[in-house]
Amino acid sequence: MTIDWPNSREFWRNKYVAVTGGAGFLGSFVVQELRERGATEVFVPRSRDYDLRHLEAIQRLLKDARPDIVIHLAGRVGGIGANRAHPAEFFFDNLIMSIQVFHECWRASVGKFVGVGTVCAYPKFTPVPFKEENLWSGYPEETNAPYGLAKKMLLVQSQAYRQQYGFNSIFLLPANLYGPGDNFDLEWSHVIPALIRKCIEAKERGEDHIIVWGTGKPTREFLYVEDAAEAILLATERYNASGPVNIGSGMEISIKELAHMITRLTGFTGNIEWDASKPDGQPRRYLDTAKAERLFGFRAHTPLEEGLRRTIEWYLKNR
Repeated sequence: MTIDWPNSREFWRNKYVAVTGGAGFLGSFVVQELRERGATEVFVPRSRDYDLRHLEAIQRLLKDARPDIVIHLAGRVGGIGANRAHPAEFFFDNLIMSIQVFHECWRASVGKFVGVGTVCAYPKFTPVPFKEENLWSGYPEETNAPYGLAKKMLLVQSQAYRQQYGFNSIFLLPANLYGPGDNFDLEWSHVIPALIRKCIEAKERGEDHIIVWGTGKPTREFLYVEDAAEAILLATERYNASGPVNIGSGMEISIKELAHMITRLTGFTGNIEWDASKPDGQPRRYLDTAKAERLFGFRAHTPLEEGLRRTIEWYLKNR
């Protein structure tokens, strides 16, 4: 069956769009993609001007932006180390931001709210590939459960407000993101930027090994940031229901395989030493992305190796 999707440029014509977190890693690509789709009224609030943990700042933002659509990407994010060190902040900041931004968007009669969650919301032992209907079948992996649960509450809110008020909101569950502009700070970074930085610095120092957390056995699915931005905007244009939808690349890879791929691409020829005293995190992560393709026509198109090459190239130019 051929679906007659709405024209992208027509959809964004004369619409006022606010992108929270629009100056961040994912947000900057979403804003760039919006402009390429013809959106001319895009408001990007900066945290120094609008601290979204505070109600007054949210109300002021909505008054200043007068948005027809809000794409909510703002949040406190980080890898396993950051989540273990700051669980309370990861829980509170993400929960208070999402709940209040969502509620105030409803109060302000925003036409559509786009919420972006996290694969960390899934239960620790979700059957692979993760299907949306498995989202409530257990507790998330402990090292990032506070973050995952805080993000998951946005889905509950979305469904409740649609049921009671008819408020149009959607909720997307992306795989682990990576790409140019990622956070390469080793205290806060996720696995890909951390491995890239470690390999490049070890190579430059002439070191014969790098140390990587865990055993290397867990698997992950990685989605290139430009693909994620496209998925979010396709969903905004074409999807109008509160059922959660996975967005991913359709490729599962072990951390060990990933590490060897990054050492090859960076030219680091030393050894990889695994620190098994550090946590592995969730055993496997791999999303069933059939709904995204069926409901709004999204399919990722950047192969992992190509995305890694672009990310490494960006890091070498911009560190």
